[in-house]
Amino acid sequence: MIKVKLLAHTQSPEKVIAVAARLCYSDSSIDKLEEDFTPDKVDSFIRKIIKLGHESVLEHAVFTFAIEGISRACSHQLVRHRIASYSQQSQRYVNFDKFEYILPESIKANASISDKVLNHLDNASDIYKEMLDAGIPAEDARFILPNASATRVITTMNLRELKHFFKLRCCNRAQWEIRLLAIEMLKLLKKQIPLLFSHMGPPCLNGKCPEGEMSCGQADKVREFFSNL
Repeated sequence: MIKVKLLAHTQSPEKVIAVAARLCYSDSSIDKLEEDFTPDKVDSFIRKIIKLGHESVLEHAVFTFAIEGISRACSHQLVRHRIASYSQQSQRYVNFDKFEYILPESIKANASISDKVLNHLDNASDIYKEMLDAGIPAEDARFILPNASATRVITTMNLRELKHFFKLRCCNRAQWEIRLLAIEMLKLLKKQIPLLFSHMGPPCLNGKCPEGEMSCGQADKVREFFSNL
């Protein structure tokens, strides 16, 4: 099961973004920019920024997540989002005596295939342990470990990259595991900082689906899902 925890984020991210945006159009000092920024003014300014697409200022707010219960197949997709920082549990320095793995529902639903996959994973685990017992370094023994291997990651993204991440990975056409991860991350953020994240999600949430003939054709259901997230 995917677990996501929001470890930290920029203090008062809404105000930081609003002040940064205001600075671009003002000759006032920083102190002056801040002093009359009431919560209502911040709210109004943020909404204007989002509407205008003034996204560079979103980069001033950063968010750090702890993630576990995902596969290496999922983490390989996650780290393709390059405007971010990652720390991942090492298969070189950690010995996995208890081999944990992620199994897709499509495999679980097929009894004959599922048995073969489980046997394969158990065999890989046994060979891995044999190699460690034989004195083979963990950095070499890990070569037998599959993409199904469970992993843990801490990642930090700025708000602009998160918007891009959610746009791609919350889509119905995203691979199921990273989509579940993206939804869990967005759910946390919408609960804690709704002003910044209430509008975020797949492209069809705020406009036309860009997938063309490859569209899932369920835009209405997608909008309803994310409006209730």
